[in-house]
Amino acid sequence: MDNNTIKHVFKEYIHPLDTKVIQKMIDHAQIDKYVKKLGVLTFIRTFIYAQLKELKSLGRISDNVKRKKMVQRLVGIKRISKSQLSRKLGEIPPEIFQVILHHLVQKLHQELGSKQADKALGKIHLIDSSTISMCLSQYEWAVFRETKAGIKLHTSVNFCDGVSYPNDVILTPAKPADVTQLDPLILGKDALHVFDRGYFDFGKFEYYCANGIRFVTRIKANTIVHVIEELPVDPSSAIIRDAMVKIGNMKHPLHLVETLDSKGNLISIVCNDAKVSAQEISDLYRTRWQIELFFKWIKQHLVLIKFYGQSENAVFNQIYIAMITFCLNLLMKNKLGYKGTLLEMFNWVSDFWSKSLSSFIKELFKKPDRTSNGRRKMQHQRIFEETLAQYESGDVLHLDDLTYDPLV
Repeated sequence: MDNNTIKHVFKEYIHPLDTKVIQKMIDHAQIDKYVKKLGVLTFIRTFIYAQLKELKSLGRISDNVKRKKMVQRLVGIKRISKSQLSRKLGEIPPEIFQVILHHLVQKLHQELGSKQADKALGKIHLIDSSTISMCLSQYEWAVFRETKAGIKLHTSVNFCDGVSYPNDVILTPAKPADVTQLDPLILGKDALHVFDRGYFDFGKFEYYCANGIRFVTRIKANTIVHVIEELPVDPSSAIIRDAMVKIGNMKHPLHLVETLDSKGNLISIVCNDAKVSAQEISDLYRTRWQIELFFKWIKQHLVLIKFYGQSENAVFNQIYIAMITFCLNLLMKNKLGYKGTLLEMFNWVSDFWSKSLSSFIKELFKKPDRTSNGRRKMQHQRIFEETLAQYESGDVLHLDDLTYDPLV
């Protein structure tokens, strides 16, 4: 078979990227108008490859392109310098990658969301932010504190049946409070939003109640609570208190649930959906930790902590490409029906990125060459009973023989 007709893993991996739509955006923005070598599409392929191989610097990316023929074939460029990569990284408007990310999220909604939405609760969306710290002298545009710079990933994550993927990502310098980005992350009436105390705001809560936007959140310790009705609590559950209340100066009632965390600390949670039970409210707030696991995953396995450039565009573009890579990984896992973890899928693609798709699938689903029943357990009870029976019958001569021969 001609090498040009072989379908490679990398090409299949990036297939969900709609190149026609991307090219229309590029043409409309005239980004590649005078570009002869490193166009946006080539740039995207190159930096997705860099994420897969966890290349930490532009120099390493440049070296990989220069030295490896297969990289040249699959990303579409034979040679590129570190300075050219840096210049392009800072020139492309981040909005291009933001649109690409939203396009992939819609594909994930189509493939996963419809199957996983809870019939009673609807779509569950977890909202939180994560800060990436940076050196103030190199990233003055992202000033956070007097001696520190940083950016925040304000993120809405779709979660159900153990699967988490970003619904939206808003990037800002770390200084503004989380609550300033809450409204853009709210989806609407068909979703149940779960967020922590960083988004506590009476005015927003009142607005959400009036417009049918459902939420679950934790209230602060000094919040004034006006009890409307105390509700019965199942003594066998972990729920300590269940009540209908009003908080602060709000007019709309909320469902208050109090429970203990794993360390025995009291947690007070409110929900504006009267149909959701106390136990469901407690469980929903506990699922908020899934977004923390999502942040941990992307920071550990994608190139996010060490940045390729120092400008705002360069940093934001790198983060969006990392999120795009995450979505491509999940789409690949779902398409192939792979039952392993997302990290295992990522490692498989990273190792086999240049191989043919057919050989990759064969290895991915290859059955073990040998089977094992595991270490054989000694049947202590059976041996004891047989020995006891021999002793009681008088057959004891062999028990006096202290010589042990394993071959007998």
